[in-house]
Parts: sequence; C-alpha cells; structure tokens
Amino acid sequence: MVMNIEEIMAALPHRYPFLLVDRVLEIKKGEYIKAIKMVSMNEPHFPGHFPGNPIMPGVMILEAMAQAATCLAVKSEEGAGGKILPLFAGVEKARFKAPVRPGDVLVLEVTVSRRRGYLWWLECVGTVDGKVVCKADIQAALQTIE
Repeated sequence: MVMNIEEIMAALPHRYPFLLVDRVLEIKKGEYIKAIKMVSMNEPHFPGHFPGNPIMPGVMILEAMAQAATCLAVKSEEGAGGKILPLFAGVEKARFKAPVRPGDVLVLEVTVSRRRGYLWWLECVGTVDGKVVCKADIQAALQTIE
C-alpha cells in the first residue's frame, strides 16, 4: 500500500509550509512505514538556516519523522470510528549524523516498537542516498474526536 499527496493530506492536519511528507512508498499497518520528503531550496527555513550554507533544521527532520509516523498510525486505525487527531508526545535519543540539504530526498523509515491503548512508541531513521542522517525514538498519542 502506498499513499499519494492527497491521501497524506487526508491523514495529516498539516498544510504548507508545514506538510513535510511528500509520498509514502511502503506501509504495513500497525508495523512499518517508509516515506519520503523531497527537500527543496524553496522551503521557508533555508534563507535563514544558514545563508550561503543551507541545511535543513534538525527539528524539521524530526517533524518529518513524526508526520510519517502519524500516517502509519492513522492508516493503522482506519475504521476504528471517529476522526483521529495525532499528537506528538515526545522524542528521545535524537541523533543527527549528517546534514540534509536542498536537492536531497530524505527517506523516512518508522517502525512501531510498542503500543498501549492510544500511545505509540516508534523508532525512526532518516536517510539520504542510503546514508543515515538522523535517528530518533518518537512517542505519539492518538486522540479520537467525534
């Protein structure tokens, strides 16, 4: 199963300039997702981060991971009733290994490590050209709203 941008926008509450997942390449409900973020010089943070040496801010990489994780959780909970509001509950062990620059394709791989009720614990890895650029453990909470 894959998700195009319309399906991603249906799953996520985010919109430009904060929608950071462009396509989902693989998804196994309740277990794993592989998504991509196409990094462009046109993004609003690059003129100031940093002039003459554009680097994607680490918090934006973490947010892209969290959005990929949200796509996984929302797709996994489809049919449970009500609309799901994803909430970022925490991040641990975030490590940045290499810069992400305009023109890169950031591959986001998220694996569920455990779930309990509405809480999810996820292991995330970001790569560019097969090289790890970021790793983090993310916690998410799914709130059902009517």
